[in-house]
Amino acid sequence: MKYIREHLGAKIFFANILVIAIGVVVLLIATELAVPAAFQRHMGQMDMSTMQGMGLGNGNGRGGMNSFFQNYRASVTESLAIAATASVLAALLVSLFISRRIVAPVQTLNNASQHIADGQYDKRVEVAGEDELSQLAASFNQMASQLEEVENKRRQLIGDVTHELRTPLTSIKGYMEGLVDGVLPATPETYNQIHNEASRLARLVDDLQELSRVEASAFSLEIHPTDISQLVGTILKRLSPQATIKRISLRSNLPANLGQVLADEDRITQVLTNLVANALQYTPEDGTVTISAIQKDDEVQVSVKDSGIGIPPEHVPNVFTRFYRVDKSRSRNAGGGSGIGLTIARHLIEAHGGRIWVESEGEGKGSTFSFNLKIKK
Repeated sequence: MKYIREHLGAKIFFANILVIAIGVVVLLIATELAVPAAFQRHMGQMDMSTMQGMGLGNGNGRGGMNSFFQNYRASVTESLAIAATASVLAALLVSLFISRRIVAPVQTLNNASQHIADGQYDKRVEVAGEDELSQLAASFNQMASQLEEVENKRRQLIGDVTHELRTPLTSIKGYMEGLVDGVLPATPETYNQIHNEASRLARLVDDLQELSRVEASAFSLEIHPTDISQLVGTILKRLSPQATIKRISLRSNLPANLGQVLADEDRITQVLTNLVANALQYTPEDGTVTISAIQKDDEVQVSVKDSGIGIPPEHVPNVFTRFYRVDKSRSRNAGGGSGIGLTIARHLIEAHGGRIWVESEGEGKGSTFSFNLKIKK
């Protein structure tokens, strides 16, 4: 019984055996009940001459009748026994075949799941057919692929965070060692450099914390009718000094009858700030950055277009991936950014039920980042 409880194949096999045994018992009982009546009907259809020819019409009629009935019953029982034996053997073979066909894929899934539990996320199972077990195998493969992707992203995230934190820490350590060794002078300029690196490190930590919140959806939105024109005006005032320093023309192109959108004003301001700051960062001097918006059906599409370095086509699908940079040689310290702002923007727009995307004709041809929001009805 312990073996049966612990093995699916044994359960299926003995379940079939039980069904067969019950069928045989029912067949025997039915035969015992049906044979006398069948015999009486059979005898009732026979005429006297036929019965005398069979030796049933003489003086020993009752004894001959009993003997004939016993022979009749024995013949029926023998036929049923042969049929039942053949059926049982056939059923046993079929049960054994079916049990193995069911248990083998389950054992394969069990072994593969053990590999997954051990951290071997590249394990897959073969999918053959379209039945429920095949669907289970396909679902298992899909789960394994997603787990492998998550694990790869986790490792990449650890490596990226380590790299991003190491850069400012190395600079701070270098300045402090220079001060201790007397190589660097203890001047306000040196201390300002250390302060700038510490501030850069603090901003990175803040970005990581914000990224953690938005990816875990651990934030709330205060959705209400919002005027996009006012938000764009706020962005222009906030980032115009930065654009002026880089000699970049920062402007807007908004229609006068633009409807209000349903959005969290602070979060959309954060998205616009990230997009415009990113555009200013990658636009050379004497370039332009334009914020525009158009109304399409029940949505407003907001775009930030720049005349900057552009994005090669093979990099476009990965732009919103955290820590991703088109130019790997550009460090955070060199103005390359942390690669977190666009990821945060994507999560915030998706939380509003919208979509964000980027378009670029290639290197040196600028980029256009766009997102849409539902309008107030």
